[in-house]
Amino acid sequence: MIIEEKKNCIILKGVKCLDLALTLDCGQAFRWEQQEDGSWSGAACGKFLNIKRNSGGDFILNTTAEDFHCVWNDYFDLNRNYADICETLKQDSLVASTIDDYYGIRILNQDPWEALVSFIISQQNNIKRIKGIIKRLCDTYGEEICCGWNAFPTPEALSRLSVSDFEAIGTGYRGKYLKRLADDVAGGKIDLNEIKTMCLKDAKKTLLSIYGVGVKVADCALLFGFQFTECFPVDVWMKRVLEFYPQGLPECFKGYEGIAQQYLFHWARNNLK
Repeated sequence: MIIEEKKNCIILKGVKCLDLALTLDCGQAFRWEQQEDGSWSGAACGKFLNIKRNSGGDFILNTTAEDFHCVWNDYFDLNRNYADICETLKQDSLVASTIDDYYGIRILNQDPWEALVSFIISQQNNIKRIKGIIKRLCDTYGEEICCGWNAFPTPEALSRLSVSDFEAIGTGYRGKYLKRLADDVAGGKIDLNEIKTMCLKDAKKTLLSIYGVGVKVADCALLFGFQFTECFPVDVWMKRVLEFYPQGLPECFKGYEGIAQQYLFHWARNNLK
């Protein structure tokens, strides 16, 4: 990958295996919106970004060099060799055809706090409603960044809310979970950074001890917010996919089960009707 620094943007050349639509609109993150010109706008880690791919295959990011190196390089996992990982995963015939059809899905390295809150909100919800609730949460309680976008609200900001405040933006029964979580993180009872240092087994056990966090929420948060690429979330779609693997997941998935899961999930939603 070649990084060119311009006055008002960063240009990335030679980035392999990154499809913006497949990555930003696949249900792992909920704050990205496609624009009329085909670019994508969103916010993460307190920063706003517009990103697009030009006709030559280069990615153009309207960000500073500092923010690119401090935020976006890691967020898009640009230091990981996804091309090699995909070749390894393609030792499995089902994943091989899926990668060929949907090449370019990446796991975003999201903030653990935002990911955990987002997937608590996602319980028994569809993507459109999840995005709406999270937008209202950020617009109402997040600090303004720019271009009409607000940062994701901090634990401290959300700990000042009541359950009724959460319910007022459409969280429903999840409001009581979010209130307890915000109080516990803001008060230091839950240390999300410590969870990132644990092994997967202990990290999952810790998340499952949190009020309102079940297996699916824990697994999604671990994969998308805590960088456990070996985590393999299972929902109704993936239960059907696992029928193709009666002997368990193949050895070629090891260490990258979560990346394989994203390809299989996308395949299932488009092919298992």
